[in-house]
Amino acid sequence: MADKKARLTVDGLEEVIELPVYSGTEGPDVIDVRPLTSSGLFTYDPGFVSTAACESKITYIDGANGILLHGGYPIEQLAEHSDYLEVCYLLLNGELPTPEQKETFINTIKNHTMVHEQMRNFFNGFRRDAHPMAIMVGVVGALSAFYHDSLDINDAHHREVCAYRLIAKMPTIAAMCYKYSIGQPFMYPKNGLDYAENFLQMMFGNPCEEYVANPIIAKAMDRIFLLHADHEQNASTSTVRLAGSSGANPFACISSGIAALWGPAHGGANEAVLTMLEEIGDESNIDEFILRAKDPDDNFRLMGFGHRVYRNFDPRAKVMKQTCDEVLAELNISDPLLKIAKRLEQIALEDEYFVKRKLYPNVDFYSGIILKAIGIPTNMFTVIFALSRTIGWISHWSEFHSSPNKIGRPRQLYTGSKKRDYPTK
Repeated sequence: MADKKARLTVDGLEEVIELPVYSGTEGPDVIDVRPLTSSGLFTYDPGFVSTAACESKITYIDGANGILLHGGYPIEQLAEHSDYLEVCYLLLNGELPTPEQKETFINTIKNHTMVHEQMRNFFNGFRRDAHPMAIMVGVVGALSAFYHDSLDINDAHHREVCAYRLIAKMPTIAAMCYKYSIGQPFMYPKNGLDYAENFLQMMFGNPCEEYVANPIIAKAMDRIFLLHADHEQNASTSTVRLAGSSGANPFACISSGIAALWGPAHGGANEAVLTMLEEIGDESNIDEFILRAKDPDDNFRLMGFGHRVYRNFDPRAKVMKQTCDEVLAELNISDPLLKIAKRLEQIALEDEYFVKRKLYPNVDFYSGIILKAIGIPTNMFTVIFALSRTIGWISHWSEFHSSPNKIGRPRQLYTGSKKRDYPTK
């Protein structure tokens, strides 16, 4: 039931339109504009920045105050006390698991880590120099051709099995994309390892010798997965929901999310950070680029600073900064680009221009530095983002299908030609 009502008066309409106002458990109230259609009206909101397209219980963001909650739990607490697979369980089920439930969940995920052997041949259809995200879009979409035994979207058990398969197989597929690009043999998953360790051994191991992940690096990898697990109704999640509204199978829907994430304005941000660092080139050039960033007439922008949603500090960035410091201290890397990054971080946290505008380093800035330090190539950054975000996508997809729904159909403000007749001779 609506808690309040809004009343809308429109010139030319005699009636006053009453619109229900709903209150969520967190965040601002929302006005239900659906009654407008009976009056021949609808709203205009490019980018959907003022529109709640769905009701969800999964994730909440308060950008003004730098708050991110999963199932009500602050991201900082989850990063400190939890791990990626536990957060996966939380996003899927709405509650943290008991120790027994967590063990069962982890074992189930481990039982699904392998991909169908024929998929190895599927990779041969791609060029070796293809972008890994291009391969991810194709391979994940093709999963429905191999696992068509659980594609009934109206069956709760089928939805659950698909979720398990996607969480389990995404690291395997991501590592296969990398191995294919460098001409090395694919590494099978090892179910005796935890989620992050397994991914690292599939990325950096080879059949000639045993690979053992550095515990600090494995922890950093798990934290990157955790911090990117879900972020409410962003472009890729909304894409998955909209694709899902058509009744498309879950693998196709997740593939659509990967395609949306590939955009540089969305998932490509940490890749753009490294590109920017390479453009700066040397610490001696930093002051010049800082001046360019402050110049409103210069198109240059510092990538990895500020955030569209967070008008304060990105809460994920605080945790990622700590992880970044731990990784760089452990590896003791002397890399010119990492030195540039650390200097830019210092400037952004101290320079009045950046502090006043709240252009703090965001999660993409730190994750890009960590991934480079670990040895992951830049073109794999967005793949790892997709791997991490799969749980968010499949959780929102499953939530959508767990309640009454209908196909998405946004409206438009038409500004083309009026009706006219086709010219005849």
